[in-house]
Amino acid sequence: MEASEKPQLPLEPDAAGDASVRLVEDRIVIERLEIADSGTARVVRERAEAGEEPGATVGRAIEIGARVLDREDSAVEVDYVRREFEQLTNAHRESMERKNEEAVQRIEENLQRALGSEEAPGALGSALDAHSGELAEQIAAVFGEDREGAVHAQIKRMLEERDEEFMRRLAAEDDRNPLAPMLATLRNWARERKDDQDARDQKLEEKLDRLLSQAAELTGLEQGREALEAAEHAGTRKGRSFEERVDGALERIAATRGDSSSHTGAEGAEGGGKKGDTLVELGAASGPASGRIVFEAKDNKLSKNDAWRELNEAMAARAASFGVLVVAGEERVPSGRETLTEYEGNKLIVAVDRDEPEGLALEVAYRLAAARVAMVRDRDLTVDPVAVRDAAEEAVFCLKQAQAIRSTLTGIKTSSDKARATLDEMVEGVRARLERVESLVESAEPE
Repeated sequence: MEASEKPQLPLEPDAAGDASVRLVEDRIVIERLEIADSGTARVVRERAEAGEEPGATVGRAIEIGARVLDREDSAVEVDYVRREFEQLTNAHRESMERKNEEAVQRIEENLQRALGSEEAPGALGSALDAHSGELAEQIAAVFGEDREGAVHAQIKRMLEERDEEFMRRLAAEDDRNPLAPMLATLRNWARERKDDQDARDQKLEEKLDRLLSQAAELTGLEQGREALEAAEHAGTRKGRSFEERVDGALERIAATRGDSSSHTGAEGAEGGGKKGDTLVELGAASGPASGRIVFEAKDNKLSKNDAWRELNEAMAARAASFGVLVVAGEERVPSGRETLTEYEGNKLIVAVDRDEPEGLALEVAYRLAAARVAMVRDRDLTVDPVAVRDAAEEAVFCLKQAQAIRSTLTGIKTSSDKARATLDEMVEGVRARLERVESLVESAEPE
């Protein structure tokens, strides 16, 4: 009944005619089939002894065998496809190699025709040879050294014109000159300094003339000494003490540098006492003070110990980091000590004219002390100590030369003009070296 309702696939029976295998759609119907295989029989027997139904074992064996047969057929097909693909790949590779060789050969032939070979020149070489003269002329016109219109000649003219225009601007007297304000300030400052120096020199010459006249009138060493002592104390008789004159000179120096100067000789200090005649606060004219310098003016000669005690007490009383002892003349410098030489890292001695202390020596001491305070304050700055020391020593050396020339003027009246010119040069040299000291300190950068 079932065979008549569903499509069947008849299979040939065995030779005996007893067994048959029929396929009904997705099922297999086996009747009286005998399989003579000891291995298969052993597996069915062992699984039956283990409790598995023999029919289920035979069914699984047929399923597994069918999958193996199907896989073997697929492997055969894959191997066939692989062999065919390899044959096609090899054929394509050989074709591409032949085409590449032909392309390379054609490129070589074209390059040889264009560039030439050892036997014959190429088309490009022949064309360049035909136009080599024209190319050389064009290159020479653009880059030739003797050609007026060459590129480097044009650049040179442009640079020269720019330099000339820049120099014209620097030399102009109108607003085009970027240095005009600074030059005007420098000229005014130089004019003022020259006028002040001329006035001081004029007073000095008049004083020398009076002293020489008095000395000529007097006879004997004692009379000459008394006349000189009288001339030295003339300033005191005019109503101002040496301390007051030094304070006035320091105040004028501080005003030009933006510092603040205070006469503290008669004022009590916070820690008690009245030590310290003049206190200078650096940069206090335009903001907070960056350091303090105390000046002690003495009209009498002190010993080394007394001088150090005076300066230490003055620095302690005024909270200053540097002290300067100002004495009235070289003869009042403490024994064993030199002027404008730093001692103990915070002390300095300077000798000035008793009647007119406002001179280059006091300005040098002021600026050296200010530079030293700045260096101590900014310990993290990378300052060249050798350059600072050399510049300071050169300034002191020039100052001593200037003082020697001033002393020479007292005995050589006839050559005063020549000495004055040399003195002015020395003074400018001192100022230049002081500017060097200050620039080294100001331009130093933190490490």
